[in-house]
Amino acid sequence: MTVSYAFNHPGRVADATRARVLEAADRLGYRPDTTARALRSGRSQQLGVVVGEHLSYLFDDPQAAQFLAGVADVCVGEDLGMVLIPTRGDASDVDRVLSAAVDGYVLWTTVADDPVLAAVARSGRPVAIQGGPAHPGLVRIGPDDRAAAAAVAAAAVAAATPLAGSTPVIISFPLDRRRRSEVLRGRDLPADLTDLQAVPFPVTGGRLAGYRDALAEAGHDWDDVRVAVVPRNGREMGEEAAEAMLETLEGSGPVVVLAMSDELALGARSAVRRTRREAVLAGWDGSREAAASGVWSVAASLRAQGRACARAALSPGGPGGRVPWSVVAPDEV
Repeated sequence: MTVSYAFNHPGRVADATRARVLEAADRLGYRPDTTARALRSGRSQQLGVVVGEHLSYLFDDPQAAQFLAGVADVCVGEDLGMVLIPTRGDASDVDRVLSAAVDGYVLWTTVADDPVLAAVARSGRPVAIQGGPAHPGLVRIGPDDRAAAAAVAAAAVAAATPLAGSTPVIISFPLDRRRRSEVLRGRDLPADLTDLQAVPFPVTGGRLAGYRDALAEAGHDWDDVRVAVVPRNGREMGEEAAEAMLETLEGSGPVVVLAMSDELALGARSAVRRTRREAVLAGWDGSREAAASGVWSVAASLRAQGRACARAALSPGGPGGRVPWSVVAPDEV
């Protein structure tokens, strides 16, 4: 009992006694069994972060790294560990997630039919998801993607007004877990882009719907708008998608590129510059590099979203909801 007090309730033993206990423990190489401690307390002091990407993506993608940093901010403040749990979209996902010794879960955006959603909701542990989809028992944290996409698209189209006859094109995140690269037209997409049965990734559907709203308001024919779908985020993806779409356009007139991230927009910028086309570009994430490169963007801090998700995952029944966003004009405007 004295040893237990020395490690767990040091105020209940004399300083000299505790020093003797710690000296003996150090000599014997003894440490309290953390597994037994967790079984007794019912808490592991670990927060699980479930990602539907390769783990390296969290460190390679600057915005995913910002989200992870936000989760880490809360873990540091609460003296918690953080467990990264990858998923692969197969039958092993549920067991892998539920077997993790964690007190709560933070989920990166996933698809509406992901079985992990129902599994973690039934686990009895608090769960927060960034971006969605919404699911009973989960707290959803994220901006209004449709409204923000419409606002940044409207700003980019307005900025392109002096470029007579500019053609809008879109670089989109994946529509579903097949993550295929393809160039579509607006007419090829579902009529209801916010229907999770039609577009299972809610962020993709919401942003496409917002772009469509703004382009229709500006008088563009949605059916004819080119949409390049990329399998993942990244500049290389943006550059390849822009090249593929530009090859389908007649002439060398100006373009308005609406990309779903600053990384995609910066990649597209490289492709556009090689063609010597005039262009207005829009992205998402509000990065300094994008602004300095002439890209319109949406700022909705992923670090702040990471913090909000972590707090919600540590507080059962905590609030979720929308996070603030704003359209960021490029520095050169």
